[in-house]
Amino acid sequence: MIVELVKEFTFEAAHRLPRVPAEHKCARLHGHSFKCEVTARGEVDPKTGWFIDYAEITEAFEPLRQRLDHYYLNEIDGLENATSENLARWIWERLEDTLPGLHRVTIRETCTARCDYFGE
Repeated sequence: MIVELVKEFTFEAAHRLPRVPAEHKCARLHGHSFKCEVTARGEVDPKTGWFIDYAEITEAFEPLRQRLDHYYLNEIDGLENATSENLARWIWERLEDTLPGLHRVTIRETCTARCDYFGE
């Protein structure tokens, strides 16, 4: 049996998009209550009845949450152009070696806008 386990995290952060036209609203400094979903996909162990413990996802993500929460994202190495797309990739690159079965990173910067990244 193949499953996808999804764990949701939140953090508050400010950013701006330096590569958009100066008159674009996202060129100005602003903040979001970001939501990040981390999805791991894999086969359920018939003996334990689960793929991995949700706590493993939390343990892998927590150092990243601490690095992002209440920070100005553009000042973080690799996030100088802190779009949702780049943020999703940045998180993926830091999780891929520590989280078995990493399948998707989803960033929601508003309740109606999200980015799904699959590591490609």
